[in-house]
Amino acid sequence: MAASKQRTVSVERLIAAPAEKIFAVLTDPNRHCEIDGSGMLTRLTSSNAPLTLGSTFSMRVKLGVSYTVKNRVLEFEENRLITWAHWQGQRWSYRLEPQPDDSTLVRETMDWSTAKMPWSIELLRGHKKAVPSMEKTLERLAAVAEAASGDDQS
Repeated sequence: MAASKQRTVSVERLIAAPAEKIFAVLTDPNRHCEIDGSGMLTRLTSSNAPLTLGSTFSMRVKLGVSYTVKNRVLEFEENRLITWAHWQGQRWSYRLEPQPDDSTLVRETMDWSTAKMPWSIELLRGHKKAVPSMEKTLERLAAVAEAASGDDQS
């Protein structure tokens, strides 16, 4: 029996903000272009925000050409987990682990094991390109959430 191929990549970052502040950004698709580290998201085209289980939202994406991608929220646990996927089937998840000091460990995962054509992602090395983009996304998410958290202390 052949070993199964791992088809996920994850990055994580400790963010100096409570999980509630971070989750509020993640569940507001209007903020996704602001935190996108890939540079591919250009604008939100439709949404029933704030996102909850089963919500859909569409983003305009530019990857050589512009196109619209409709996403659906597949997993949702308030202030802990949100996962969405688009028509191709790959999933993006954010798992939040609150820490005793009010910071939060955030793990972003791209999972293409559920993609309709996972080989196409591998052929184009999308999974390799995703890691630095996800690191940049978490950097931007930290800046937004930490600023929001600091606003509460004024």
